[in-house]
Amino acid sequence: MVFDTVIRGAQVVDGTGGPIYTADVGLLNGRIHDIAISLKGDAREVIDATGLHLAPGFIDVHTHDDINVIDAPTMPTKISQGVTTVIVGNCGISASPVRLTCAPPDPLNLLGQQSDFCYPRFSDYANAVSRAQPSVNVGALVGHTAIRNNHMSELNRSASAPELESMCADLRQAMADGALGMSSGLAYASAKRSSIDEVKAMVAELGRAGGIYTTHLRTEFDGILEAMDEAFITSEHGKVPLIISHLKCAGKGNWGRSEQLLNTLEIAAKTQNIGCDCYPYAASSSTLDLAQVTSDTDIFITWSDPAPEQAGRYLHEIAEHWQCDLISAAKRLQPAGAVYYCMAEQDVANILRYPRTMIGSDGLPKDPHPHPRLWGTFPRVIGHYSRDTGLFALNEAVHKMSGLSARQFQLDGRGEIKPGNWADLVLFDYQNVRDLATFENPQQAASGIERVWVNGVLSYCPNQTVPGRAGQFLFRQSQAADALLTEEKLCEH
Repeated sequence: MVFDTVIRGAQVVDGTGGPIYTADVGLLNGRIHDIAISLKGDAREVIDATGLHLAPGFIDVHTHDDINVIDAPTMPTKISQGVTTVIVGNCGISASPVRLTCAPPDPLNLLGQQSDFCYPRFSDYANAVSRAQPSVNVGALVGHTAIRNNHMSELNRSASAPELESMCADLRQAMADGALGMSSGLAYASAKRSSIDEVKAMVAELGRAGGIYTTHLRTEFDGILEAMDEAFITSEHGKVPLIISHLKCAGKGNWGRSEQLLNTLEIAAKTQNIGCDCYPYAASSSTLDLAQVTSDTDIFITWSDPAPEQAGRYLHEIAEHWQCDLISAAKRLQPAGAVYYCMAEQDVANILRYPRTMIGSDGLPKDPHPHPRLWGTFPRVIGHYSRDTGLFALNEAVHKMSGLSARQFQLDGRGEIKPGNWADLVLFDYQNVRDLATFENPQQAASGIERVWVNGVLSYCPNQTVPGRAGQFLFRQSQAADALLTEEKLCEH
């Protein structure tokens, strides 16, 4: 036996949440071929992992990398964190299936400009990602708002019956083409007026195709429990797994309610398949939303189309400079991007610790001054929350970033270190893993990530040029199985 790579003497954190153990791991033809205390056989490359930990490549379940995986396929923002798979198409916005005749509406503009949206069918997008061959694997949701935009002349209302029929047809085709599921962003003006019946009809279509439903709740502020109930009702109607995106207690009036939210979620999860994701920071980031403008929250402006010179300043500073109130200043800045310091650290910790919580960065790669979560999320979970504060053990932290995520998003063959699985792996120095991205200087790679393999190919090594770009487009498992069966039948003839 000649392995492609043998990683010797690693502390294996296998992604299941089970005990950490010492072993050699042998890679062959893109997969984990064997695991043993002392692996026999030759190898084209041997890595001495003494003193280092080996985990499944991290799965970023909540990203807005839709365009970035094509335009910047080396994906340094993610591969440098040990991320080997990204899920795109969150919060109701996706690169496909989209047909634009003008500038993208908020928040679709978070993904790119009008020229970036050149994928009218989901299959067009999947083919483009495959041609780009990014450094990471890509699984894609389709956005409820993106589909609304294809068929509605105005988005500040609910869809009519003919519009809804066309929207369902778009979703049906995307699911047939291999989308993982659908996301919604009901807090945004472009979807807020959609009725629960509209969303239920879409989710019922999703259920017939065997997809999953993720949602940016209708509100994350005072009415969050009612918004959660709406999500439970909607997913139950469609008989689909539900994932609540970036669960949080937003706004000072909401601080301290995390246990209440988690208890509500846990009760619902006794009869439904429900999970959530969270990023490890007490500040959020999105477009500048007038509904979130309050003197209780510091708001940092990251970009502004009409007033680009104001980027990099706090909203209250801009308002003072312009001698107007906060709302007036925000209106003058729109469209714009913002970081909101809107959460309590204890609530963030409670949600991160919750057993059903996965990790998602929610980073915005097109933002000129991005939230540090874009570069720092996964090392922060390991270094700050596991090692430094002891919020959870390392094996639990890794499980939240790998095995749990693969199971919830139905990514077979990934998320765990075991023979036969794809060799998506990250080797790291537990004592020295640290997120270096800050709010002041957010575009910095973490320390302590030593090597990353994607489908068995070395794809990251700090301070070295690594040619490996072996990411795959991850079609929904049933669709992938159908394609394989068709291929096998063709081979028989």
